[in-house]
Amino acid sequence: MDFSLQNKIALVTGASRGIGQAVAVGMAKAGADVALVSRKLPDLEKVAEEIKKTGRKALAVPAHVGKTDEISNLITKVLAEFGRIDILVNNAATNPNMAQAIDIDERAWDTVMNLNLKGLFFLSQAVAKAMRGKGGGKIINVASIAGITPDILPLYSISKAGVIMATKVMAQQWAPFNIRVNAIAPGLTKTRFSEALWSNPDILRMAMSRTPLGRPAEPEEMVGAIIYLASDASSYVTGQVIAVDGGSTI
Repeated sequence: MDFSLQNKIALVTGASRGIGQAVAVGMAKAGADVALVSRKLPDLEKVAEEIKKTGRKALAVPAHVGKTDEISNLITKVLAEFGRIDILVNNAATNPNMAQAIDIDERAWDTVMNLNLKGLFFLSQAVAKAMRGKGGGKIINVASIAGITPDILPLYSISKAGVIMATKVMAQQWAPFNIRVNAIAPGLTKTRFSEALWSNPDILRMAMSRTPLGRPAEPEEMVGAIIYLASDASSYVTGQVIAVDGGSTI
């Protein structure tokens, strides 16, 4: 029962596909009602229907969390519908190019950092303020093994390293409010987001050569770790990063 999310309210960003979709549906199956966020409403509505089939409530809210002026409206809508937020999963991310560090331009930097790090932090801050008034909560950030060890996406790696440090800072600062903050660091996962990597035979071969389990992850394989971190099973865990990577970081 410690792993139950029964009657909890979860907010999941980047919830229209991939890891976000899998996590949103997985949390509903564990008992949570879920607010779904991404930029495109039609995609969210499909996930919302999938959640409703589990018997839980779903709210689809289109928003770009990389734009801080949209965060306040997002929080207002979720609180108006559910009254509180118990769990936040920061999954939304982008990586518009594969430029090497010497070729990265300022526009690409701003695009990645605004969503992957700035948006994540200020959404977490807004949710933490709501959680503080309701006795606490859990925040789970989706980082990446690219934030632990540099890979072929330099800018993405820098942003995810920032997510890992943001996780530790928020965990330390918000523990007095009974808010636990942790992260998972997925390895290469078969989503549309990373298709340019796993569909490239050379890149896939290189990645799998250093992955003991010898295969990419499926999005659903991220769900268990997040449910653990969102539940009372992890009641004494905060500021940690769990690599869900098939062993590649070893």
